[in-house]
Amino acid sequence: MIATTHDFPEVSLLITHYNRPGSLKRLLNNFKDLNCSFAEIIVSDDASKPENLAQLVELQQDFEFKLITTEKNRGLGNNINKGQTAVSKALTLYVQEDFVPQSEFPDKLKTAISFLNQDKELDIVRFYAYTLFPFLTPVGHGFSLMNFNAADIFSTYRKFYMYSDHPHIRRSSFLDKFGKYKEGVNVEKAEYGMMMSFLKKHGKGLFYEEFHSLFDQLNSSDEPSTFRRNWKRHSNFLIGIARHIYRHIKFNYDFRS
Repeated sequence: MIATTHDFPEVSLLITHYNRPGSLKRLLNNFKDLNCSFAEIIVSDDASKPENLAQLVELQQDFEFKLITTEKNRGLGNNINKGQTAVSKALTLYVQEDFVPQSEFPDKLKTAISFLNQDKELDIVRFYAYTLFPFLTPVGHGFSLMNFNAADIFSTYRKFYMYSDHPHIRRSSFLDKFGKYKEGVNVEKAEYGMMMSFLKKHGKGLFYEEFHSLFDQLNSSDEPSTFRRNWKRHSNFLIGIARHIYRHIKFNYDFRS
């Protein structure tokens, strides 16, 4: 039986990386095992340690990606910005190095590209999340349009989460429309800033409802996550209540400011 190939000539695969070459290798091998090929692969590195950077150079020989480096760690915002600048194709598939694509992903990526080609107002199609987006209108093939009602200030603050740094495909002109990611801030603030920009500039996006079926997020003991939680993500019950109240007020205030 001949394996199906999945060619995406209009797509640049953008991967952000920091000190996890083993995870990057796993991600690239999984795309290879799924017979996915992209017009180009961009790996944007955020000043990894010399020994890890050396491994990236070795990986280049096997996967032929373009490596974008920096001498100083500047955070995820800068890492995405400089990686996106190197992209040359119309669409960007963005994936962080600790994700692993599953067998259903290639077909769903084709469907997402079809949606983007049919609707020129569509900015992004999301493939992964921690929770289901709360206000969705089905558009077919498991995808739904995300709806945002700014006037409804009493509904869940999760309605603001239309944008996320989790795996998605977007137009490569995304930063032209919504601005660059904030630099010199932590991961959460960079993502939050882009989320607010996406909402204020009336971004339009689709969400895949069975989001846990397309990617796994894996962090091994050898290459653990570099993200550190702050008090707003603490699991304590009382802190959890305070977190929800804080976010509800802050999100609505920031959107209107």
